[in-house]
Amino acid sequence: MKQMASFAALAVSLLCAPIFAEDRFAKVEISSIPVAGNVHMLTGAGGNIAVLAGRDGTFMVDDQYAPLTAKIQKVVAGLADQPLRFVINTHWHGDHTGGNENLGKSDALIVAHENVRKRLSTEQFIEAFKSKVAPSPAVALPVITFTDATTFHWNGDKVRVQHVGPAHTDGDSIVHFTEANVLHMGDIYFNGTYPFIDLSSGGSVDGMVKAMDMALAMVDEQTKIIPGHGPLSDPVELKRQRDMLVKLRGRIQELIDSGKSREQVIAAQPTLEFDAQYGQGFMTPDIWTGIVYDSLKQAKSEKS
Repeated sequence: MKQMASFAALAVSLLCAPIFAEDRFAKVEISSIPVAGNVHMLTGAGGNIAVLAGRDGTFMVDDQYAPLTAKIQKVVAGLADQPLRFVINTHWHGDHTGGNENLGKSDALIVAHENVRKRLSTEQFIEAFKSKVAPSPAVALPVITFTDATTFHWNGDKVRVQHVGPAHTDGDSIVHFTEANVLHMGDIYFNGTYPFIDLSSGGSVDGMVKAMDMALAMVDEQTKIIPGHGPLSDPVELKRQRDMLVKLRGRIQELIDSGKSREQVIAAQPTLEFDAQYGQGFMTPDIWTGIVYDSLKQAKSEKS
């Protein structure tokens, strides 16, 4: 029952922001953490935000939930007196795009991979939570989309927004502030917990590993990494989680190859050695194992 309660809480809090009343966020505080150069990380409720401040105008990555917009704007205003010009969506989930409508109305330009616009503009169904997500209004949709990558020359930095293929979803992008040497990973990286892989939005465990490999190829020892969720990180921690994913993917695949059913794979507790470190969040070991099982079975089916 505790596991199911945790799973239900995730379904509500992570993806379905429009159903919340204002008081759900009344006590949420938005904190700003200096990262490097003119880049700050903002935390509150939902996905971590990156802000690049400067005289060209403010550049932001993700925007959490709609009821938090005023609080976010207040903190951003304290970082720079220039208006917000661009908002990048790393993917379509509501805890990263819930503020789109408010910010779109304030004349910020929303930018994302083309699959983010497709999913935000149509009704979605999150299979893991058996939950429908209504289409977003037009003003909340990205007005600039790309298929592979785009680059901003902004506030003295060269900001590369790179689509990484299906990973957490099919619209994931990582944002590389090349001069500041900061990488925003979106939900490809949940620092400190097993990562949620949204299979119904095109995600896959194989894609997560590939995306992490792509990110690791961009960084050096000094790079600061902003995860989609969790504390500010670095390449060592990212590599540790990538290696964990590879090991557990292989272990679960071996159980599948031996003929084990989904229930039997979960019962075998293949994640046990990592549960103390990664299994204490909303993505419990049993839920996560089931998602990886489904991802691997799906991948095999697509190849056959």
